[in-house]
Amino acid sequence: MSQRSGQEDPERYLFVDRAVVYNPATQADWTAKKLVWIPSERHGFEAAGIREERGEEVQLELAENGKKVVVNKDDIQKMNPPKFSKVEDMAELTCLNEASVLNNLKERYYSGLIYTYSGLFCVVINPYKNLPIYSENIIEMYRGKKRHEMPPHIYAISESAYRCMLQDREDQSILCTGESGAGKTENTKKVIQYLAHVASSHKGRKDHNIPPESPKAFKLQGELERQLLQANPILESFGNAKTVKNDNSSRFGKFIRVNFDVTGYIVGANIETYLLEKSRAIRQAKDERTFHIFYRLLAGAGEHLRTDLLLENFSNYRFLNNGNITIPGQQDKDNFQETLDAMHIMSFSHEEIVSLLKVVSAVLQFGNIIFKKERNTDQASMPENTVAQKLCHLLGMNVMEFTRAILTPRIKVGRDYVQKAQTKEQADFAVEALAKATYERLFRWLVYRINKALDRTKRQGASFIGILDIAGFEIFELNSFEQLCINYTNEKLQQLFNHTMFVLEQEEYQREGIEWSFIDFGLDLQPCIDLIERPTNPPGILALLDEECWFPKATDKTFIDKVQQEQGTHTKFQKPRQLKDKADFCVIHYAGKVDYKADEWLMKNMDPLNDNVATLLHQSTDKFVGELWKDVDRIVGLDQVSGMNETAFGAAYKTKKGMFRTVGQLYKEQLSKLMATLRNTNPNFVRCIIPNHEKRAGKLDPHLVLDQLRCNGVLEGIRICRQGFPNRIVFQEFRQRYEILTPNAIPKGFMDGKQACERMIKALELDLNLFRIGQSKIFFRAGVLAHLEEERDLKITDIIIYFQAVCRGYLARKSFAKKQQQLSALKVLQRNCAAYLKLKHWQWWRLFTKVKPLLQVTRQEEEMQAKDEELVKVKEKQSKVEGEMLEMEKKQQQLVEEKNILAEQLQAETELFAEAEEMRSRLASKKQELEEILHDLESRLEEEEERSQSTVNEKKKMQSHIQDLEEQLDEEEAARQKLQLEKVTTEAKMKKHEEDILLLEDQNSKFTKEKKLLDDRVNEMTSKLAEEEEKAKNLSKVKNKQEIMMVDLEERLKKEEKTRQELEKAKRKLDGETTDFQDQISELQTQLDEQKGQLVKKEDEQQLMQTRGEDEVSQKNNALKNVREMQASLSELQEDLESEKIARNKAEKLKRDLSEELEALKTELEDTLDTTAAQQELRTKREQEVTELKKNIEEETKNHEGQIQEMRQRHGTILEELTEQLEQAKRFKANLEKTKQSQETANKDLLGEVKLLQQNKTESEHKRKKVEAQLQEFMARVTEGEKAKGELAERTHKLQSELDNVSSVLEDSERKGIKMAKDVTGLEGQLQDTQELLQEETRQKLNLSGRNRQLEEEKSALQEQQEEEEEARRNLEKQMLSVQAQLSESKKKLEEDVGAMEGLEETKKRLLKDLELAGQRLEEKTLGFDKMEKTKTRLQQELDDLTVDLDHQRQTVSCLEKKQKKFDQLLAEEKSVSCRFAEERDRAEAEAREKETKALALTRALDEALEAKEELERSNKQLRADMEDLMSSKDDVGKNVHELEKSKRTLDQQLEEMKTQLEELEDELQGTEDAKLRLEVNMQAMKAQYERDLSGKDEQNEEKKRALVKQVREMETELEDERKQRALAVAAKKKLEMDLKDIEGHIEGANKARDEAIKQLRKLQAQMKDYQRELEDARASRDDIFALSKENEKKLKSLEAEIVQLHEDLAASERGRRHAEQERDELQDEISNSTSGKSALMEEKRRLEARIAQLEEELEEEQGNMELLNDRFRKTNMQVDTLTLELSAERSAAQKSENARQQLERQNKDLKAKLGELEGTVKNRFKASISALEAKIAQLEEQLEQEAKERAAANKTVRRTEKKLKEICMQVEDERRHADQFKEQVEKAGSRMKQLKRQLEEAEEEATRSNASRRKLQRELDDATEASEGLSREVHTLKNRLRRGGPISFSSSRPSRRPLQVEGTSLDLLSDDELENKITDSNANETPAPQPE
Repeated sequence: MSQRSGQEDPERYLFVDRAVVYNPATQADWTAKKLVWIPSERHGFEAAGIREERGEEVQLELAENGKKVVVNKDDIQKMNPPKFSKVEDMAELTCLNEASVLNNLKERYYSGLIYTYSGLFCVVINPYKNLPIYSENIIEMYRGKKRHEMPPHIYAISESAYRCMLQDREDQSILCTGESGAGKTENTKKVIQYLAHVASSHKGRKDHNIPPESPKAFKLQGELERQLLQANPILESFGNAKTVKNDNSSRFGKFIRVNFDVTGYIVGANIETYLLEKSRAIRQAKDERTFHIFYRLLAGAGEHLRTDLLLENFSNYRFLNNGNITIPGQQDKDNFQETLDAMHIMSFSHEEIVSLLKVVSAVLQFGNIIFKKERNTDQASMPENTVAQKLCHLLGMNVMEFTRAILTPRIKVGRDYVQKAQTKEQADFAVEALAKATYERLFRWLVYRINKALDRTKRQGASFIGILDIAGFEIFELNSFEQLCINYTNEKLQQLFNHTMFVLEQEEYQREGIEWSFIDFGLDLQPCIDLIERPTNPPGILALLDEECWFPKATDKTFIDKVQQEQGTHTKFQKPRQLKDKADFCVIHYAGKVDYKADEWLMKNMDPLNDNVATLLHQSTDKFVGELWKDVDRIVGLDQVSGMNETAFGAAYKTKKGMFRTVGQLYKEQLSKLMATLRNTNPNFVRCIIPNHEKRAGKLDPHLVLDQLRCNGVLEGIRICRQGFPNRIVFQEFRQRYEILTPNAIPKGFMDGKQACERMIKALELDLNLFRIGQSKIFFRAGVLAHLEEERDLKITDIIIYFQAVCRGYLARKSFAKKQQQLSALKVLQRNCAAYLKLKHWQWWRLFTKVKPLLQVTRQEEEMQAKDEELVKVKEKQSKVEGEMLEMEKKQQQLVEEKNILAEQLQAETELFAEAEEMRSRLASKKQELEEILHDLESRLEEEEERSQSTVNEKKKMQSHIQDLEEQLDEEEAARQKLQLEKVTTEAKMKKHEEDILLLEDQNSKFTKEKKLLDDRVNEMTSKLAEEEEKAKNLSKVKNKQEIMMVDLEERLKKEEKTRQELEKAKRKLDGETTDFQDQISELQTQLDEQKGQLVKKEDEQQLMQTRGEDEVSQKNNALKNVREMQASLSELQEDLESEKIARNKAEKLKRDLSEELEALKTELEDTLDTTAAQQELRTKREQEVTELKKNIEEETKNHEGQIQEMRQRHGTILEELTEQLEQAKRFKANLEKTKQSQETANKDLLGEVKLLQQNKTESEHKRKKVEAQLQEFMARVTEGEKAKGELAERTHKLQSELDNVSSVLEDSERKGIKMAKDVTGLEGQLQDTQELLQEETRQKLNLSGRNRQLEEEKSALQEQQEEEEEARRNLEKQMLSVQAQLSESKKKLEEDVGAMEGLEETKKRLLKDLELAGQRLEEKTLGFDKMEKTKTRLQQELDDLTVDLDHQRQTVSCLEKKQKKFDQLLAEEKSVSCRFAEERDRAEAEAREKETKALALTRALDEALEAKEELERSNKQLRADMEDLMSSKDDVGKNVHELEKSKRTLDQQLEEMKTQLEELEDELQGTEDAKLRLEVNMQAMKAQYERDLSGKDEQNEEKKRALVKQVREMETELEDERKQRALAVAAKKKLEMDLKDIEGHIEGANKARDEAIKQLRKLQAQMKDYQRELEDARASRDDIFALSKENEKKLKSLEAEIVQLHEDLAASERGRRHAEQERDELQDEISNSTSGKSALMEEKRRLEARIAQLEEELEEEQGNMELLNDRFRKTNMQVDTLTLELSAERSAAQKSENARQQLERQNKDLKAKLGELEGTVKNRFKASISALEAKIAQLEEQLEQEAKERAAANKTVRRTEKKLKEICMQVEDERRHADQFKEQVEKAGSRMKQLKRQLEEAEEEATRSNASRRKLQRELDDATEASEGLSREVHTLKNRLRRGGPISFSSSRPSRRPLQVEGTSLDLLSDDELENKITDSNANETPAPQPE
């Protein structure tokens, strides 16, 4: 999908050819054939025409080949009309179904249109070829455009996200999801390309500091955008690879976050990566490649680089197992150069690039290391290390260390390190793990480096757009851990999509109070997500995997078993159905069922490494490699993983630092962060779809696309977009944006937003179904806002056009008026010139011109009137001036009075000022006193500083002393450890030798005794053997007979078994079903029981926790009390401890004496076994002694506990005292801070006083200088005082820190004391345990002696048993006879059983038949149910389609109404225009009445107007005809529109004609205006003379006025000056008063502060003394604690030595055990030689078996005791006590006795074995036959029981099936009800259609009303014509009157100005000729007639 350089037209791949879409032939074909969609296996869906309907089936004819097909009605899907083909937004489809969506996508794809909108998101189909739709021209096309204005494109999605981010200030995200190979990566590239072009900062901004000509400016331009674009090639080369599906598949996920500033420019970016498939670096599937960088490096590296990186050919690398696979259309060499260029652009240095490529080469070299297995051992070896040398050269390691670390790594065992040899498999695994880890770390570093280059910290981003490109859903044959993680992310993303699309939308509707029925689209993916990620109850797959990683012996099989156990009943989880299945389990994802194979999942989750090699890499000489491996501490070592299979390393399964984090946990956290960021953004979804798996362009696999559409929820998204209201706007924004469409709907003033929106929508007349008004927003259906936007744009364009027209008209009229004036002026000039030329030679004119200036009589009256008027004005002005003069005099008097008052105030203020100076002098004296006090304080501060320095020095000395002591302690500990080790070794050797000697002596004595006994037994056994051989011969004969009988019985049994097996097969089928149900029930019950148990446990734990909490609170309080008492009681405890030590030594001595006595008793017991009475007496004495010892120990423990309680109480009291002291110190600190604050406030007050004094000292400058100098000195001292205070505060902090340290040391010592007390109690408990063990061991020893006696007695009794065995043999013969009789009876029973089995088979067959019938019924019912569901879905779709059609019809009706209203508006406008014309005509007629000369012209105009009126009448008639045509043709809306447009055009023509007529009338009016201008010229000449006279008088008056005004102003200035002076004086007085008050307050505050400071200083001195005392006490206590700690350490050393001795004793006891085993083996050999006396030993065997059973029970008890002893031994290792020596001695004795017992047991076992062999020779054959028969009989009985159970189970299944049948019947009835409801809905739809028809009828009525209104308009026009005729008549009458009236006469006496003006106005209307006649007449009248001479 990259850009192509070809010359192809890009619009072909963007825009649809509408000429093809709107083809009428296809429309006719669609309507004629009734085309629908039917399902097809090959095409998905096929077009077919309906031929015939036969009930539920329909006969169809395929459109492609004409075949006739019969299909069920429910399988048919409606087809959209042809005008909807290739529609850009599939939400506009009328019929929404899978077939129409698929067809639309297919048609668009085949015509090259790969982008399609689907409601709120965009669907992209991969074209598998380059398209020319990604150039900069295309970007500019989409820039700034709205989504609906342009065809679908990824650029449109990017633009909408960018605009939403800028407008709404909300972060955006673009989620590109889809399968692998669908084109996600390419689309993310295009998004980044678009954003980099649109929001690049260098286009709109310029760096003002750098000149544009400089080269720096050129480099900086667009650097960030280039880097952002070049980051992708680097990531692709290192993270992408060729797979089977995709040549450039992203093997990692990435989230690119592009940051923008407030203005919308890019300011930085950040890339986060997820789950790199690092296993691809070491192995690949067939026909796949590893990451691109390996191939590009090998193909594109030069010779110099190849030698530096030690590169080889492709075939030489083991990790490239498929060799050099090339990608078609790409060259690895060129791509390598591109990646290098991109790195240079990202400002990678040359060293970084070389070291990066070295690591890549090293990863390949890892695979070439070859290990071999040594001959005799499993140890791995490296025969050649040339590859290792290369690798170590590249990574900067030592070869020897590397080989040692790989072959024999060091592993920590306990505290020591051991070198463990590795096998070949382990070494190969370690090398592969290292290769994967190095590549992963390299990739992480690369991402970090790119982010560093893209990060711009100077400019912080205001918002961001995130682009998510993550690996798509993957389903292979066998899927591993990586696929689970990828599919898990896709589940989460799909859940986010569903949540935003379905859940959040509907929740917002409910929240906003919109009537909305919640639609469940069945797309909740939470169960599957819980199955994978749930932590507990029950745990998910990832949680179980993490849990298994913690167990040492866990394997992949145990993990699978645990998953199946925990999640076996989950709905989204399936177990493998057959044993042959390769998959381990199956998960049902939203995209399908995925089989997972859990091989090496534990290893992948832990990601273990060889930590030895990792440390070498961390210490590498190459800095780059060392930086990659800097986090070595967090690695999981291979030794820890080996502990999973070996118990030795199970305990060491922990990481070195912190908790062990698995890959699953880290990925889960990463994903949760990503989902949190995505939820906080506004998501924009881009669904990428793969058309085929063959990577062929132009091919689309319909089934593949349909699966992806179903997975992506495309249909549901469209449906909710159509049913819901996807567009919503806040009320305020809606009002602000669309108020222009309803200008008069909202009244002025405040109105609530909701009410305003309701009024606007009423004015817009939107359909109720298209919008909903919520609480804070208004919601619209899809497409309504776009329609409103279009109308708004049209309105704005109309307004702008109108505005432009008005402006142009104004300018044109202005220029036209100017030209008209020029024309009229030219005409006037021409006329005047012509008139002058005519009159120039006329004698009367000459006389007139000469006489007229001499005639002043006519002007005298005018002059008199003018002068009278001037007099009146002058008098008025004079009266005004007189009044003003009086006011000014009054004001002057007031000012004089105020002046006097001010003078008095000035005198008072001077007196106050003198008083202030006195106060200042007093303050200066007080200041000197304060300075003296400050000097004293400074001296005291210096003393305290000296003291603090001395304390600091002492502290340093103490610290140095502590360090010396610590060093000494370390040295002593090291020496002690060495001595202990030496001591332990020597003691162990000594003890070994002593024990060996003792054991050898005991063995010799025992062997001699046993030899004698065995000789006697051998003689007896030989005699008995001969007798038993004779008996054996007789028995063999009997045996042969019985064997023949057995053969016959076996043949019969085989036949019966065959029949039984057949029955079992049938039974198993039924069992399988029953067991499944029973398992489910049992699992549910177990879950319930577990949950109940967990609840009970949790409740118990809660109670325990509460009790513990209460106990801890009480213990805490007690501890606080005890801490106080502890220090006082430490000395007493030492004395007590010494006394206890003495007592312990005594007890130890007693114990040793007792042990010696016990050993003596043992020897006596061995010597004198016959004397039992003496032994009993001794035993009673020992028990009495033991009880006395117990009592003594209990008394000691009670005393010790009392002492410990006293210690705790004392320790608590000491702690309370310390806490009280700390609280006092804190209070003291708070007081100091308060004093400091008060002094600071005092200083501030003093500064304010100084400033006030400085302002008031204007007169005395000398004094001010002195005071300033003093103040400066005072300020310096104050600052010094503040510094001293700060130092004091610091010292107090230091003292407090020292106190804290001392208290911490005290707490540590107290903790140690508590630990010691706990150890003492533990050791006491151990003492008791050891004493109990001693008692038990003594009892056991006595029992053993008794048993030895019994054995000797039994030997004598064995002889008697021989005789009894002979009798037993006789009894056996009798029993054989009885067994034969029983066999015959069993045969009979078998025959009866066979008959019963046949009956059972018949019943079973009947049941099977019934089951099959029930299954058939069930299938039929399920088929019927499916059909019902299909019909239901079809009806729902039809309903949706009907609602959509209704919406379309409503929209068309509303459009028609709007058009009708527009037509009415046009008519109204025409009315208004006609009214305007009528008004203009009236004005013209009014003017015509005043103008006599214009009458003829007006008649002409009226004639023309009459003609226009006739034309208007004709046009009206035409309009009536048009309206009637409109009414007749309601259905064809298009024709009506055309006819309306025609009528509009005719009206426009008429308007233009009327305008031309008006222009002609205006020309005539201009002629009259010219005549008016001539008269005005004459009038202006008269005005000029009059104005000259007036101006002269005005100038005189103005001069007088100016003089008066000057006087007034001078007075005002004087007044203002006096007011200012007065105000200043008042202000100065107030300031002085305030200053006095402030100074007094400051003085009082300063005095108080001084007193408080003195008091606080005294307190400080006292507290300092207390602190010093406390310090001395603390030092003394610290010394005591050090002494105690030394003593404790000595005790610890002694305890450790004792532990070592115990270990040695254990080893010695184990050696003794081994010796005993050797003795046993020897005895067995001796016994095997003696094979006589078989018959006599039979009864012995029975008795011995009983005794052996008893001994085994005792052994188990003793083993339990041994485990308890081991546990207590571990406790003693933790608690360390002196009693461990005694325990070791006792245990050694116990182990000796156990060894003796074990020897006896082994002898008994040997005897058993021999007896068994003897019996085997005689009875094995008989027993085998008898046991086989018994087993068969038992099996038959079991079969009978099982069959009975099967019958019961079959009955249960029958009942269940009956219940299911009843439920299905109920469901069928429910569906019938639903069908009835659907019928009712259909009836409602019919009623709605009727309502629509009524609405249409109402529309027709409105049309008739409009016709009536048109008729009214015609009547009004008729009235207007009549009015015009009346006006014409009136004009005629006016003309007649003018003709009758004659000329107008002017009055000769005192002509005034107003009559002239009236005449002027009347003369304006005369023509030129009439005006000349008038002038001549007027001149004749004015001039007197000449007298004859």
